[in-house]
Amino acid sequence: MIPGFHRNAEGSVLYRAGSTVVLCTASIDPGVPAWMTGKGKGWLTAEYQMHPRSSPRRREARDGRGKAPSGRTQEIQRLIGRALRAAVDLDALGERTLAIDCDVLEADGGTRTASITGGFVATALALAKLTAKGLIVGPVLRDQIAAISVGHLASGLALDLVYVEDSAARVDLNLVATARGAIVEVQGTAEGVAVPRSAIDRMVDLGLAGVASLSGLQTKTLLSAGVELASLMQPARAEES
Repeated sequence: MIPGFHRNAEGSVLYRAGSTVVLCTASIDPGVPAWMTGKGKGWLTAEYQMHPRSSPRRREARDGRGKAPSGRTQEIQRLIGRALRAAVDLDALGERTLAIDCDVLEADGGTRTASITGGFVATALALAKLTAKGLIVGPVLRDQIAAISVGHLASGLALDLVYVEDSAARVDLNLVATARGAIVEVQGTAEGVAVPRSAIDRMVDLGLAGVASLSGLQTKTLLSAGVELASLMQPARAEES
């Protein structure tokens, strides 16, 4: 993770996991959507985009350039938005919008989970900047969020799948969770033959271990940028302590 990669954004990180590379930026805009105006709380939204050369062959066209965003693009950016809204206390944010942009520069599996993990770092950097300017009083982050993929392969379970593993997996599961091990979202589908509950439980356990590792990397990355994550975090809620 390279924090501050994009100079114009309030928060940014270049996130590399193997051959998957995602640029995540967090922008802070004054105001909120019309349906939220006057409620005194903020909003967080996300956009996700694949660069035309994110894969070995150039994609036909960017989403939004002559065509509507694909169903896959819309589904992923909604997932990113849900995941990162779980991290932010929108009441404490005030009437501001956090816009998270995730641009996949190179793809080899795990682009949605990389976007969430990197998106959290960009979000924390942006909130630290607001706090330093005195525009936010008190911690705004409720939780530290990261995400990772887990696969059920013929050879056993695998963590953080590359494309060839993803395409061959009996089950491909994406897990979004907090650093404390609370689950935000699970996406998982058996490809053809159903799997026992015990296999899914083992996949979730492995995913939580992966999230814990990623959370440590997030904290280390933020510290390298001069941001102590603990200073942005609210006290743990009783149900998560």
